[in-house]
Amino acid sequence: MTPMAPRPLRHPLRLRLVGRRSRMISATLALVLAGSLGASAPVAFADNLDDQQAALKDQAAQVQDSLEFVDARIAQAAADLVLYQGQLPAAQQALVDAQGRVAGAVQEVDALAARVDLAQQNKAKITAQLESDKQKIADTRKLIGQIATQAYKSGGVPSNLSLFFGSNQGGSLTDTIDLADQALRSQNSAMDKLTQQSATNVNAQARLAAVEAEITDLKAKADAALAREKAARDEAEAKKAQVDKLIADTTRIDAELQAAKPGIQNQLAQVKAQQDAVAADIAERDRKLREAWEAEQRRIAEAAAAAARAQGQAVQPYVPVQGPPSAFGLRHPFSSNIPITSGFGWRATPPGTIDFYGTGGYMHTGIDFGATCGTPVYAAAAGTVFSAGWGNDGGGNRVKISHGVIQGNSLTTIYYHNTSVTVSVGQHVEQGQLIAYSGTTGNSTGCHAHFETWLNGRAVDPMTLL
Repeated sequence: MTPMAPRPLRHPLRLRLVGRRSRMISATLALVLAGSLGASAPVAFADNLDDQQAALKDQAAQVQDSLEFVDARIAQAAADLVLYQGQLPAAQQALVDAQGRVAGAVQEVDALAARVDLAQQNKAKITAQLESDKQKIADTRKLIGQIATQAYKSGGVPSNLSLFFGSNQGGSLTDTIDLADQALRSQNSAMDKLTQQSATNVNAQARLAAVEAEITDLKAKADAALAREKAARDEAEAKKAQVDKLIADTTRIDAELQAAKPGIQNQLAQVKAQQDAVAADIAERDRKLREAWEAEQRRIAEAAAAAARAQGQAVQPYVPVQGPPSAFGLRHPFSSNIPITSGFGWRATPPGTIDFYGTGGYMHTGIDFGATCGTPVYAAAAGTVFSAGWGNDGGGNRVKISHGVIQGNSLTTIYYHNTSVTVSVGQHVEQGQLIAYSGTTGNSTGCHAHFETWLNGRAVDPMTLL
């Protein structure tokens, strides 16, 4: 769907009915509108989000246009209802997505917390091991000292001189060597054990440094994960509030429209009566014009026949002739290329919307131009003004011009919602003559120009004549 700017209200002769849609797509949320809301009707979503929003706003504007002739507040409510219900599915899905991000953030936080806890346990074990190794090293060093002291007290390792001179204080050389050998073996064993414990201690310290670095990194990641979890929760809360508000608003507005329905239908009946009266007036006026034209054509034909008979010429029977409507030569009512914002024809009530009128749709009996207020309006063809100024038919300041009968066809053009009118009843106007300035009077809240063509007492698409 091509995005369009919101269109102003159309003339009451083209009744538009309120659109209402409700799409509930999130069973997970168990979000249900109040029972007063009707069946859902899908939005014609475009390929991307911007187009979707533009299409939704355009539809809401059309709904508002259709009911402004009843009551501006009701029309706005109906447009809001379409807009809110159209936004609800996306809002619900956004909430589901946000809740999913919360769940993912919680899992990430829990996983990081578990890893931090495991790293803390490893740190505690390594720290305990380091303390144990320190104690073992201290005990080993003490043992080495004790061995050395004991060896010394037992004679120790004799010096070269004492061995040479045999001075071993009463012991044999063999005993002395045995004692020395035993002391050395014990001391060497203790030294080997000390070396191993020192190496284990160095390795444990390296492991401890690595675990402490891992803990620092994991804590930073855990803090970031907690921040993401909080952000996700905040987002989910905001999405939930948005969904709740949309549901509350749609429920409230629908209840308001349902309550106003009898009054709206009564006003619609009055508008329909005005519509019928205008149509009947135009039909009767054009019927008389065509009858007068036909009578004149018969009179001319009879006069011609009488003259022919007087001269002894053959007389041709009178045959009514009806030429093409294009013979009127209509031109656009604006001097510049003003875009058409709404065309001519039947508009069906979309499925799921409130059919206030009860006929399944409405007839848009003209075309609407997106003219700004104050744009000059020109007569589409030469003719006589038979209605000018303010009217009670919802058209505000309007101009109605009879273009008479050409080749058996009668034509009337109507120009609604003008800011001001520059012609008066009974005035003859030429094609292209200034007749009004466009506006938003009557049943309209947006600047535009509504243009109708009535051919032989029946509304027809102006585009077939322009």
